[in-house]
Amino acid sequence: QVQLVESGGGLVQAGGSLRLSCVASGRFLSTYKLGWFRQAPGKEREFVAAIRWTGSSTFYADSVKGRFTISRDNAKSTVYLQMNNLKPEDTAVYYCSADRSSGLPSRLQSGYDYWGQGTQVTVSS
Repeated sequence: QVQLVESGGGLVQAGGSLRLSCVASGRFLSTYKLGWFRQAPGKEREFVAAIRWTGSSTFYADSVKGRFTISRDNAKSTVYLQMNNLKPEDTAVYYCSADRSSGLPSRLQSGYDYWGQGTQVTVSS
C-alpha cells in the first residue's frame, strides 16, 4: 500500500509561480511512476506530468510544457511540480498519483493505482 500527501497549493496571480510537493510513504518500488493530474470544476481529471521513480525521463501535457517541471527527491520520497507563468486556466485541484506497473507512464487516470487527497491551486487574472 502507498500513501500520497500533497501540499503547496494556494492562490497566486497570473504569471506567478507555485511549487507542489507530494510525499510518498509505504511499500514503494523502483519501477513505480509518479504523476500529477488536475481537475477543474465541471471538467474531467486530466494528466499534467509524470516521472519515473528511477531514471531521468519526464512527461508533460502539451498545455503545461515549458511552464511546469516535475522532479523528485528519492531521499525524501517526494515528487515536486514546479509551476511557472501560471494562467487562470491552470486553476484546479491538483492530485498526485502512483502507478505500480512497469513501462512508460500512463496519461490516463485508470493507469494509476494510488491517489492523494488533492491540493487546490487558484490563479487569479
